[in-house]
Formats: sequence, C-alpha cells, structure tokens
Amino acid sequence: MEVPRIANLPPPPGIINSIKAGFDIIASHITAILIPLLLNLFLWLGPRLRMDALFNSVKNDVVAIWQRGGVPAQDIQSVLDLYKSTIPHINLFWILRTLPIGISSLLLPQDASATPLGDPAILQVSGLSFPAWIFLLILLGWIGGGLYFRSVAWIAVPNTDEPGIRISSAIMQTILISIFCIMFLMLVGLPLFLVLFLVLQWNAFLANLFVLFLSLASMWVIVPLFFWPHGVFVKKQNVITSIISSIQLTRFTLPTSSMFVLAVFLLSFGLNYLWNIPPEDSWMTLIGIFGHSFVTTALLAGSFIYYRDMSVWLQSVIEKLRPNNAVKQA
Repeated sequence: MEVPRIANLPPPPGIINSIKAGFDIIASHITAILIPLLLNLFLWLGPRLRMDALFNSVKNDVVAIWQRGGVPAQDIQSVLDLYKSTIPHINLFWILRTLPIGISSLLLPQDASATPLGDPAILQVSGLSFPAWIFLLILLGWIGGGLYFRSVAWIAVPNTDEPGIRISSAIMQTILISIFCIMFLMLVGLPLFLVLFLVLQWNAFLANLFVLFLSLASMWVIVPLFFWPHGVFVKKQNVITSIISSIQLTRFTLPTSSMFVLAVFLLSFGLNYLWNIPPEDSWMTLIGIFGHSFVTTALLAGSFIYYRDMSVWLQSVIEKLRPNNAVKQA
C-alpha cells in the first residue's frame, strides 16, 4: 500500500544534529585544526607577497594607452584611485586558500606593518615571476586542501572495514575537481554576467528580477558543488561518480540540503566578523585565528557527517519505495 510505505519512511538526518556532531568530533580530535591554524599563522605573521611594484612598473604605459584610446581623464583617475586603495594591500599568499577544496583561512585586514613581531618581510613579484607564483600557490593550495579534507573526513566518518582514500588519490581527485569546477563556473558564469550586463543597460528593474531569479536558481548549482568533494573523501569515488552522487543527493533532498549549506555559510562567514575584531598588531588575534580554525574545521566535519547520513537515508528510502519491496510488504 502506498500510504503505509510513505508513513514508514525514516526521518531524514537533522541539520543541527550533524553540525553538533561535527563540533563534538573536532573538540575530541583538536589536532584536526592544525593545518588551517598553521596557514592562518603564516598569513598573519609571515611575509607578504605583493604585486604593487609590478603594477607601478606598467602603470604609465597603461595610462598612455588609455589616453590614446580616448578614455576620459576622470575615468582614468577613478581607476588609479581604486588601484591605490586595493592593490597595495593584496597578499598573493591568499591564493593558498583554494575552492571548492582548500584549507580554510581567515582574511585579516592587511596592513604591511600590523603584526606583534614588527614589520613583516615584503616580497614583490615581477612580470616574469608572476605566472610562476600563481601556478605554484594554486598547486600548493590544491595539495594542502586535499590533505586537509582527507584528514577531517577520516576523523568525522571513520571506516573500520577499509582504509580511507590514499593520499595520492586524494590530491589527484582534488586537482581534477578544482579544474572541472573552474571550467564549469567560467562556462556558466561568463554568459550569465554578459546577459546581466546587457539587461542592466536596457532596464534596471528587469536586471533586479534577473538577479532574483539567479539567486533562487543558484541553489541547484551551489548545493551539488558544495557536496561534490564529499563523495571522493567519504566513499572514495572518482570525480565523475562523485558529482553524479552529489546531483542525486540534491535532487531528492534539496530543501534540507540547501538549508544545511546555508547554515554552514552563515555560521562560517558570520563568525568571521567576530574573529576580525582584535587588531592585527595584538596577540589577541590568536584567539580569532584559533576560533576560526576550530569552527570551520568543525563545520567541514559536520558536512561529512551530514553527507554520510543523508546518503544512507536516501538509499534506505529508495529501497523501501522499490516496487518489489512494496509487493513483499503487501
């Protein structure tokens, strides 16, 4: 009977319970926060990798090209003012925090002299070294992210029957997922931004409606991308099987899974304001760094627990709803 079959379905895993379980596990395995803790300390007390010298070396040539192209002087000055307020404060070591798989890091307000140890070393990239630095930092971010996710998954969802994913496989799958994710976002994001720009030039009200539509539809993209790496580190799947599992999970559990992803983002980014309260030249920043490393690692562990429990629940629901199973129950 259809009604008894639906009534006998087990309840899905709870969002709060999964997050709480993640905090409990990391609290009992506090060494799991060591990787993001070390990265945060490096970004805080370590050297800064700047590119303002590179931009200063080509600024006059770029301005001359803009002037010959007929760009108004006011627009050129606006771009230069924006450059002065942003470029000198960018630390390229931030690239070590890669997405969607990467080591969680706290982006502190960057001041070249704001550390308790005094003035940090300032490294400048050149035109020749800039591409090499970008490639090296992204590669190190992918490797570190794969190791970080593997260690947290091993603690959050231990499997006594068989060992976890191998280190080499974790790094390789991390690189593949990151490359495919970048390609997907470029293929989807660039046309959408172009359409948004054209609509904005035509009618601002329609542009707002378009943004609202994209916001509502984005959950069909954000949730599968969020759980894409989880199949690799929980079930030892490859990059293709993992995205298929993530899409299947999203298809049947979108309301609950979207609320879980939203809760994780709100907790993570909301608490960043708290961790950034101490000034950078105060040792109190250590408290913010420790808190950020602990909370983000606990939320990552909670996401692995949620993925495992939701996958088990979904499989049990599918088994109960199969026709041959219904005949046996009848």
